[in-house]
Amino acid sequence: MADRAKPISPLKNLLAGGFGGMCLVFVGHPLDTVKVRLQTQPPSLPGQPPMYSGTFDCFRKTLMREGITGLYRGMAAPIIGVTPMFAVCFFGFGLGKKLQQKHPEDVLSYPQLFAAGMLSGVFTTGIMTPGERIKCLLQIQASSGETKYTGALDCAKKLYKEAGIRGIYKGTVLTLMRDVPASGMYFMTYEWLKNIFTPEEKSVNELSVPRILVSGGIAGIFNWAVAIPPDVLKSRFQTAPPGKYPNGFRDVLRELIQNEGITSLYKGFNAVMIRAFPANAACFLGFEVAMKFLNWAMPNL
Repeated sequence: MADRAKPISPLKNLLAGGFGGMCLVFVGHPLDTVKVRLQTQPPSLPGQPPMYSGTFDCFRKTLMREGITGLYRGMAAPIIGVTPMFAVCFFGFGLGKKLQQKHPEDVLSYPQLFAAGMLSGVFTTGIMTPGERIKCLLQIQASSGETKYTGALDCAKKLYKEAGIRGIYKGTVLTLMRDVPASGMYFMTYEWLKNIFTPEEKSVNELSVPRILVSGGIAGIFNWAVAIPPDVLKSRFQTAPPGKYPNGFRDVLRELIQNEGITSLYKGFNAVMIRAFPANAACFLGFEVAMKFLNWAMPNL
């Protein structure tokens, strides 16, 4: 079962979570760009090949046409958001564990860890939605040939001018549908694997770097296995012209199933899975290393 709970330090979670999040974005953003472009590419005309035939074709075309910077398109928005988002994410998980404990030394079951992870998904949605909205719009505009936004701040200003705060938070419900169950799976899997990989005579806090990387990477894969269908719907909805889907995700789902079949809900699957392991391995390793440093540098905080 899970290791014994430790006191939660909001400042340490802020710093360590932010560092872990920056590691995740830097490692994973290129394939996130590929994923969004695959998810939002328009259906090909009869007799015409699709814009991208798959993950590697999209990666190659983006690299050839836009260079390495094209793969990092839209990264400013998630980088700006990762520090508070991952601080809230890890703090929310810790709080979710604490709320289910009758005593500080209680060890939680895996369903309880899943519930704590879901709470973290609720906490992060308010920060995640605007960043995801801006990121997706910036990622697809280069492939569309239209340059409407010059950067993340310009995109945010224009969205607010066009539709107010609702324009920036378009896709909130779909972000919740994606992140709540996926975050539960994410944290539960990570804790489960850490416990499996910890030798009997050692503490889970002494886990080696390779085992942390494997635990974090596999947790990321399990996270995205749950998150991909609502993520496809979210990407379509957030990048659609105003008024295209008046009934929200139900209209997006109906259109996708009718026009492209059930497999359309797994567009970008290869890009997501290739990205999931290294990005989340980097995230959890960054978090664990930063937390150990903070515990050494500020033991009384």
